[in-house]
Parts: sequence; C-alpha cells; structure tokens
Amino acid sequence: MANADRIKHVASIIKAYREKRPVVVLSAMGDTTDHLLEAADKAVSGIVDVAGVAQLHEDTARELGIDIQTVQLLLDELKQLLTGISMLKEISKRSRDYLVSFGERMSVRMMAAYLNSIGIPAKFYDAWDVGFISDSHYMSAELLDDVWNTIPSHLDGYKNGTDDAIPIVTGFIAKDAAGNITTLGRGGSDLTATMIGAALSVDEVQTWKDVDGIMTADPRLVKDAKPVPEVTYEEAQELAMFGAQVLHPRSMLPVRKSGTPVRVKNSYNIESPGSIIVEKHSGKVPPVCAITSVKHVSIFDIVSTRMLGAAGFLAHIFNQFLKWNVSIDVIATSEVSVSCTVNTKADLSGLIADLKNVADVNVRTGKAIVTIVCDAAHSSAILASGFDALADEGINVQMISQGASKVNISVLVDEDEADRTVTILHKAYFG
Repeated sequence: MANADRIKHVASIIKAYREKRPVVVLSAMGDTTDHLLEAADKAVSGIVDVAGVAQLHEDTARELGIDIQTVQLLLDELKQLLTGISMLKEISKRSRDYLVSFGERMSVRMMAAYLNSIGIPAKFYDAWDVGFISDSHYMSAELLDDVWNTIPSHLDGYKNGTDDAIPIVTGFIAKDAAGNITTLGRGGSDLTATMIGAALSVDEVQTWKDVDGIMTADPRLVKDAKPVPEVTYEEAQELAMFGAQVLHPRSMLPVRKSGTPVRVKNSYNIESPGSIIVEKHSGKVPPVCAITSVKHVSIFDIVSTRMLGAAGFLAHIFNQFLKWNVSIDVIATSEVSVSCTVNTKADLSGLIADLKNVADVNVRTGKAIVTIVCDAAHSSAILASGFDALADEGINVQMISQGASKVNISVLVDEDEADRTVTILHKAYFG
C-alpha cells in the first residue's frame, strides 16, 4: 500500500467482499521498507533517525482521519531498536528481521483503524498472533509444520462466525520458537496468504495485482496480451520462476498440498474474474499458456573430454555452483559438455576459477531466457511454429531446454533481442 488513497481503495475492495468473510493479508506501505533500511544504515554510523518512517505514517493517518496511537507505540519501539544498533555499530540478520517487520506491523494497524472508522469491524494481527511459527533462518525463514494446526486454532472464531471483526494480518513475518521475529524471504506476503487459506480450507485465495490476472505476456511489452482464464499450479510456478509477476513459487506449496484454488485479480477492476490457479485444467488444455522472459543472464559453457564416460563429473560441476551459492536456471548437456544459465549480479570469478580446474569454461554474458509455458503434448508443433517465426525475423536461438516439468520450453537469446523475441512468439501463438 502506497498512501492514503491506496488504503481507501483497498478498504473499498474489502468492503465489497465483506459478506464472504475474508481474511486480509497486507504488506508494508510503499517505501516503508526502504525508509527502514536507510534508518538502519544511519544507525550503524551512529545516527538515530525515524523521521522518514514517522512522517509517511503520520501524514497518511492525518489524511485518513484516524488515530494511530498503536503506530506511535511501534515508532517508539523502532527508535529503541535503532538506538541499540547505533551503540553496537552493527546490525545482525536477527536485528534486520526485527527492523523490517515494523513496516507490515504499522500497515495492518492503520488499515484496521481506517476500516473501523468507516463502520467495518476489523482487528489487526501480527502474524504470530494467528499462529505463524518459523525456524530461525533469519531473512529467509521457513514455516514449521505446526502452522497447519496453529492457524486454524487462532482463527476458528472468525471462520465459525462467533467473531465478526475482519482479521487484518501482517504478511512476510513470523516468530521462531524462541520468540524472535523472522522474515519469510522473497514472496513472503504471498506465502502468508496462501498458508492461511490452505490451513483454513477456504474456497479460494485471492491475490490482487494491477492487471486483469495472469497475462499471456507482459502487457507493457505486448499490447495484445490478454488474461489467461486458468492455469495449473505447475504452470504458475514456471511462469513465476521465469519472470512473470505471479505468486512466488514458494507460496504455491501450501495450496498445492491442500488443493486450494488461487485467483489473481485486478485491484483496479474488481469486476474482472481474473485468472484462477488450480490443480488440473477444467477443460481443454491450451497449447500455449503464456510467454515470459528473464534478462541479465549468463551462459556457462563447460567442456571436458573427461565427461565422456566419467562418473561423477556432473556432480563435481554442480558442487562448485553449490559452493558459491549460485543457482542454475536452465541446463543442456551432451556427451562432453554442459551448458547452463545463471541470473545473478554476484561476482562469479571464484566459481569460474574452480570450474577451470576440471574443464574448459566459457562464460557468455548479456543473454536472456524466453520461456514458453505450454502443453508438452504439442511441443513439436509449438517449436516448429515458434522457430519458423523467429527465423523469419532473424532471431538467433543460442540454447534450448525443455523443463523436467514438461510444461515449459526455454530458449536463450541475446538480451537486446529478448523483448522482440517475446513479441514475435506471442504473435505466432496467439495471433
């Protein structure tokens, strides 16, 4: 949420769905996390300053006409934390999680206050108040299996109708067994929402974006892009992995386990049905679902004659990537070579040096992955029509890989040709 107008808009959506007894999950107000991290940097250098965070929330509260005493208490707590950081002149991962949690915690308090001010009963909850327990892997914590039981036990009253106040819950954060605040890493707010939905066995989880659901391509790039009515969990995960603004792959795990549908809707067009994410397609499977792209990709070409009949060579190669904590996105192999892609801004010199101890290594930068999420049963026809279209436009495909999931085909092209590749393929598949 960015400001008072955005809070009012979200409140209008909540009001429209009031009769369906929603549980609402919120992230921090716009720019709050950046302000908090700036405050942390200042604190490490000895300056305690909460002015940026305080002004954003005080100005917003004034515009909304609400009392934010609960937010003021959090600002006081934040100041105490920053004072401690300034004395130590350092910030640990645990302290960082505690610090960034203030954004979500202030957000739910302001939304609950505003909803109550317009006559909609609401109650704010920090995630641990509704049973979110995680491990102690700060900055990227994993939820414990206990949450499948603790969440329903805390929200049963609302679900059963004995409590009418709409729960407004913080996304992204939890507490470990020792009571320390943790953050859930990338896609943490999505994970909070899907975990609540799955644990409560709701009819569907809704996530609200600024487009009419999952699109056949990025609408900023392809003007003719259109909503995809239905995708499977597997397809949604592949889309998210390869650049589409869909739920983070981690967030799909709880709903896949429970079979809970997820609907992606447009917050600026609430009448639009959006896109539904389900276990299996309800009707005929479309040959191509969507096309997406990821830029700033590097290709590692690793060649060694020792690979010929050498057991464990690939394992050794992958162990080097593990050692340097570099994730592989796409891979293709032959008898004597392996090519793989990475998408990272990290320094790769150490990894390259280790790989060169056992093989010839060539690294090509400035590449992009263009992914076609599709029905593997039609892969031959999809490849034929797609490659014909690319050949006609002079696009050179440098690598191709079909994912083990059998719902995607990825091609590697030069980064400066990525947008044109997406546009050409979209026209070939969707007209």
